[in-house]
Amino acid sequence: MSRAREIADLGSPAASGLSNRNLIINGAMTVAQRGTSFTSISGVTYSVDRFFVQDVNSAAGEATVSQSTTAPDDFINSLKIDVTTADTSLVAADQYKIEHRIEGQNISHLNWGTSAAKTVTMSFWIRSNKTGNTQVALLNSANDRAYVATFTINTTDTWEKKELTVAGETSGTWLTTNGVGLRLRWGSFGSTYQTSSIDQWVSSEKMSRDDSPINFFDNTANELYITGIQLEVGDTATPFEHRSFGDELARCQRYWCQSYPHGTAAGSNSPNTVLRKLANGHAYDGIGEFQFPTEMRAAPVVVLYNPVTGTVNGFRGDGSNFTGAAIHGTTTRGFSIYRNASVTATVFTSIHATCNSEL
Repeated sequence: MSRAREIADLGSPAASGLSNRNLIINGAMTVAQRGTSFTSISGVTYSVDRFFVQDVNSAAGEATVSQSTTAPDDFINSLKIDVTTADTSLVAADQYKIEHRIEGQNISHLNWGTSAAKTVTMSFWIRSNKTGNTQVALLNSANDRAYVATFTINTTDTWEKKELTVAGETSGTWLTTNGVGLRLRWGSFGSTYQTSSIDQWVSSEKMSRDDSPINFFDNTANELYITGIQLEVGDTATPFEHRSFGDELARCQRYWCQSYPHGTAAGSNSPNTVLRKLANGHAYDGIGEFQFPTEMRAAPVVVLYNPVTGTVNGFRGDGSNFTGAAIHGTTTRGFSIYRNASVTATVFTSIHATCNSEL
């Protein structure tokens, strides 16, 4: 018997390759560059990289989102949502969602939107004190093709592994550029986004089943954990593809990087290394240059911070705080910083930056 046949017979993922099977970045929730806990989901909140939590339509509920150390066997982290303000009755347009976006270039081989579309299988671990019917939705960039894949949380406060197979979509437009190729959404949604057409493709923005799905925000005692998310080609869920922390971090840094230490929130008091010595009174001096650790998806939105006070567009110099830092020449590889106001002394400067190229 050949070695390849032996591997296949043992249930290993030989058919789709032993590596690079998982289309999800940071599915084990190990990378959390921005910080590990945030107390609001108003707007877009990342507590772990590549997964954001958001309420839409000014929904009344609120939650703390964190990188948790509660995890099933073989994992050390999960994404946790801890409800702090309840919303007992969702209005039609309400959305409470966890979303992951996959770059179009990374799904091009799925051939979605053509007759050669490939089937995919999603697997993940989920845990909640809420039991009942729920779902995960797959959508294209335009939100006009959707598949609501349904499952049930059976037991309270218990890790359960879910495996869901989705037929490849032969219709619609699926970007294969550096834009949004595929959206994945878990959560609770109002009636506008509910459908009885479950486990099949539909031509509108649907994200929830309509048969009394779980409202994860109906009580401040509610908690939701998720980890081990994998999306792969084929009709079978294979064991989770664990990648090294360094590999996962580098993948995440295509979409977000920062000069702050890993896990340190922007604006924190976190002194940085000296970038450049500025001469007395000279305006428009260059402060320094940032080179990104990997080429970013697109030229990012850059925000500068004084490393001690957290002041936006400020910088630190020899124990004093200055304003007037500005950005010049941002590309996918880096950018330059200069000051547009004179400094009245010769100082050594330091500054922090965050760089956002999320989908």
